[in-house]
Amino acid sequence: MKNAFSIVKDFEQALCEYTGAPYAVAVNSCTSALFLALRYHYWIQHGVNKGQRIFIPKHTYVSVPMQIKHAGFLPILEDIEWLGCYQLRPFEIWDSARRFTSGMYNKAPILSHSNPLVCVSFHWSKILGIQQGGAILHNDYLFDEWARRARFDGRTEGVAPKDDIIKELGYHMYMSPEIAAEGLVRLMHLPKDNPDLPNDDYPDLSQMEIFK
Repeated sequence: MKNAFSIVKDFEQALCEYTGAPYAVAVNSCTSALFLALRYHYWIQHGVNKGQRIFIPKHTYVSVPMQIKHAGFLPILEDIEWLGCYQLRPFEIWDSARRFTSGMYNKAPILSHSNPLVCVSFHWSKILGIQQGGAILHNDYLFDEWARRARFDGRTEGVAPKDDIIKELGYHMYMSPEIAAEGLVRLMHLPKDNPDLPNDDYPDLSQMEIFK
């Protein structure tokens, strides 16, 4: 019997073909994608830069500064205008929840970075518009190996729990096969060129006590 999760790999391959990214790691939300991208930086630094400042626009979705804090860093909310996507500076991490179009991985401003981790959203209110889900588009095979274990409770894909050796802590953030199947169908019919979604409905997060 074919593994049901093979449809997730099919979806990831389709994402690569559509966006131009060498790799795609599908997860259960863009919020999870951002957390894993941030946590990878924390992991490869072995926590030596805990509390490092990460600069983001003050008008964005509330989960973004939360994930920065959850990952061990400090969000700094700035008055920055943006459209479609923005960088979580100084890391080469991009929140692209409001941009999803063909060839996007190889277009400015992402193109100017050497190893961008581009986090996209598939939520019903976003461009692909399935129930939920997200992905990290990237070009780093080492990150790919780490992220596939990290999203799956630290497990090795294709290995039964009783046979696996867990070497590091992971997170329960994998994409389910039925979501991937829906995404694959919708992606087949998605136009090549999609305008960025507006972002004028975000509050000023710098005014919230939790982020001060």
